[in-house]
Amino acid sequence: MAWQRADRTAAFEQIMLRHERMVLRVALRMLGRLEDAQDLSQEVFLRLYKHFHQIDEERGLTSWLYRTTMNACFDQLRGRKPMEPINWEPPVPAAQQTDMEQAERRRLMAEGLSILAERERAAIILRDIEGLDTAEVAAILGTSEVTVRSQVSTAKSKLKAFVERRAR
Repeated sequence: MAWQRADRTAAFEQIMLRHERMVLRVALRMLGRLEDAQDLSQEVFLRLYKHFHQIDEERGLTSWLYRTTMNACFDQLRGRKPMEPINWEPPVPAAQQTDMEQAERRRLMAEGLSILAERERAAIILRDIEGLDTAEVAAILGTSEVTVRSQVSTAKSKLKAFVERRAR
């Protein structure tokens, strides 16, 4: 890849600028806390810097970043206490919170994601929110496409039931 042949520091900075929002967004959706997501994002980019020369051209940088982000999220979630609550209130400046309905939908979606099992949450975030295809999600999560489809289906059923309970 061209970025592997370029000056390592300049290439790394360019990659980080291009992908840092994606890594942070996925980590925030998985972990639920901005501080944890920021720390995890830094950890992912440190890993990238250390393993810069090992990234496989076939699988690509974006897939590597998604996979590394998800694995780091799973590691962190395993270390949490079982009943530790997840704060799903994303920090939104008051000036940007003009559409209260949209803010409520975001809050409801985040709360709904928090009830899902880790793998279900990862599958639905990567496939339906990030827009990756099922094969990419399967490769990132190290599972089969059938399993990804099953996890997404289960997640959607749970989210539908969650929304219906909230509407009552």
